[in-house]
Amino acid sequence: MKRPEFIARQSGNPSGLLGRLIGWVMERETLEQNEAALRTLALDPADRVLEVGYGPGRTLERLAAAVPNGFVAGIDHSSAMHEVAARRCAALITAGRIELRVGDTAALPYPDAAFDKVLAVHTLYFWREPALHLRELHRVLNAGGVCVLAFRSKDDPHAADFPTTVYTFHRPDDVRRLLASVGFADITLSEPLPGLICARAVRPS
Repeated sequence: MKRPEFIARQSGNPSGLLGRLIGWVMERETLEQNEAALRTLALDPADRVLEVGYGPGRTLERLAAAVPNGFVAGIDHSSAMHEVAARRCAALITAGRIELRVGDTAALPYPDAAFDKVLAVHTLYFWREPALHLRELHRVLNAGGVCVLAFRSKDDPHAADFPTTVYTFHRPDDVRRLLASVGFADITLSEPLPGLICARAVRPS
């Protein structure tokens, strides 16, 4: 059954009470997928990590636990999700382990080479010009840094359930070409769970 457009728009940018509810539902629906993406990221204890589209903040907590000697930053364009995640991660924010911002990944508010790892799960669909966002992810990674994009393929039959006015799905080879076009190398594609594609790419030294 096709998802109603107003629900799809809330999935892309949750707002108000409905947005908070949808964020809560999405967190539970994507729990295993986020865990699979984290495994693909292969974190080191001292990594500085950026999560794009942090939603309610559960994965931020998982990232902070995995990098006890590092640092976690998160950016999301939803003010509602920022409020939810900030409450959830309040102790980690106070301790300086996590920093959260509201913003647009097409113009990241971070300096060049600020991070060792970048994670983006189910955010690719909402980027109208993906190369702009990927170029920014490349910029904020240091030499040898790793980016993991987790997404549903355009060829997945469930992709037809989402309105094309909100979601733009991509085939894995198209994502590979997009990553290469902005300078990423050593691009590998895997399917750690049925229906979930993980693209892992490295910023060359």
